[in-house]
Parts: sequence; C-alpha cells; structure tokens
Amino acid sequence: MISNNRASFFKGMLLGSISYVLITVFGKINFGQLGKVQKHEHHHLRAPAREDFFKMSPVQRMMISKSLRVYCIVLEEPMYESYYTTLKDTWTKHCDSAGFYGTKNDGLLNIETDDIWLRMKETYKYVFENYGYNYSWFFLVRPTTFAVIENLKYFLFLKNATQPFYLGHTVKSGDLEYVAMEGGIVLSMESMKRLNRVLSSDICYDQSMIWKLSGDMQLAICLKYAGVLAENAEDSEGRDIFNTETIGYLINEAISNNPGHVVESCCSDMAITFSGLIPQKMEVMMYGVYRLRAFGHHFNDTLIFLPPRGSEND
Repeated sequence: MISNNRASFFKGMLLGSISYVLITVFGKINFGQLGKVQKHEHHHLRAPAREDFFKMSPVQRMMISKSLRVYCIVLEEPMYESYYTTLKDTWTKHCDSAGFYGTKNDGLLNIETDDIWLRMKETYKYVFENYGYNYSWFFLVRPTTFAVIENLKYFLFLKNATQPFYLGHTVKSGDLEYVAMEGGIVLSMESMKRLNRVLSSDICYDQSMIWKLSGDMQLAICLKYAGVLAENAEDSEGRDIFNTETIGYLINEAISNNPGHVVESCCSDMAITFSGLIPQKMEVMMYGVYRLRAFGHHFNDTLIFLPPRGSEND
C-alpha cells in the first residue's frame, strides 16, 4: 500500500514538473526573438500622392514604369485545380511574368505534400534561382485571389526594391506581425535575396509546437530572422488595399456600417487584391476593371504601364 502511494506521489511530481516546464517555455515564446533581431515596430506604407508624379517629366515616369517588373507566383492547391485556366486568362496576364507552382502537377517542382510552408519554401527557392535577378518585385497569391496589377505597380512606383521589406495586409498574433497570404504577399528583390540565404537554416524549418502555424506566419518568422520588415500597404487616405475578404463581404459590411456612403466606405479605389473569388467572379471583375467605362467620365492618369511584350492582356 505504501509503495503504491509512493508511486502515485512520484508520478504526480513528474507530471507536475513537466506541466510547469511546458507552461514556462510556451509562455515565454517570443517569435520576434527567434532570430535575435532588433525589435520590429509596425510600419504603414502608403501609396504615392498624385502630386508626386507631376514633379517628374514624362520621360522619367516612362523610364521608371518600364523598369518596374513584377513576377507573379500563384501557389497551386489541388482543390482549386479548376481555377487555373481562368487565372491564366484573366489578371495574371497583366503581370510581367507569372508562374503556377506548388503541386505535383506543376511540371517544375513536383512537390507531393500538403504542407503549405514546405511548398512555399520550395517555390521561393525555385523562383529565386531562376528569376531572382530579372524582376524587382515578387507577388505570391492563392488561386482564389484577384489582383489589379496596374494598381500594384502604382503603389510600388516610388518604392525601393533594394530595401529589405515585404508588404500586404499585416496581421498581429502575439509578438509576431505577418503579412496575410489571403490578401497576397509582395517581396522586394532584396527580401528575396535574404530569404534565399536563410531558407535552408534551422530557423526556417517548421516552427510549429503545440499547434500548426500557417504558411504566412512561418514566412514571417523566417524573414524576421533575415532582417526583413513586414509593412501594411495603404492608399493615400490610409485605407487597406490588400483585401483579405471578398468584395461582396466588404460591400455588405459597408451597407451595415455606412449605408449612406456604401461605395466610398467599402473599398479603396486603388485596391490591389480581393480574396475568396470563384472563377466566374474573376471574369466579372475583369469586365468591371478593364472593360466597363462611364460615358463622359475622363481619366487623366499620369502613369502608363505598358503590357509585357507579346502579352495578350486586356
């Protein structure tokens, strides 16, 4: 009887000690300290003001617009296989070049895994090795994302791709700030270089412990270790331009919150992405963005982004 009580006592002590250690360790986890980098403060990047462009000559504007090259990366997912024909025929034609990666059917990487972070890592490695020095910006999206590339280029026009930052719609989880993949993730050329240098390091292995971390959170940990800052992208009035929701959701929200000014309060007129679209909705968006015009309304844009040579975009 005494021996049984002793055994129960020691088991209780052991379990209690283990529980204490786990609580202590996980309670002190600070994603920002994983790479021993400096403390990161949240940043907001805004689109340039229209007046900034009038200070440039037409020749300067054209030179910069031609040098601003965006490579679009669609991270494939098996359940959205039917989306790819529509994606290739719609907004991705406006990228300077676009690639579809991440499944065993992509013909390039042959990745047979459901691990989103592993697929992201292998995709970024491949893209950097093959295109890393040919483009200034790299834009990663899910198959359900619709993007207006001309608005992305407008936002990036005066940004420096040799600086280490990445941007989109930032989200905070504990001490970790990351760019949500639902809205799209943009990396500068310098960010791609730094990411490539650390992708094979221990810090970029799966950091999940008790729960599985999402791919965009894993990317943030890896980039933070490399000294790359996350930036929230906004228009000149401070409104988000990388939207992690569908346009229908945003409109319904505006109807509830500001019924007298639904159009103005719904979304920025310089929005870059909308999430959660099915192929039919992407076709509707293409018509609305690139075909529909209001008679008598004149657009006087100071910038012109020419389509890539040989492109059949709208």
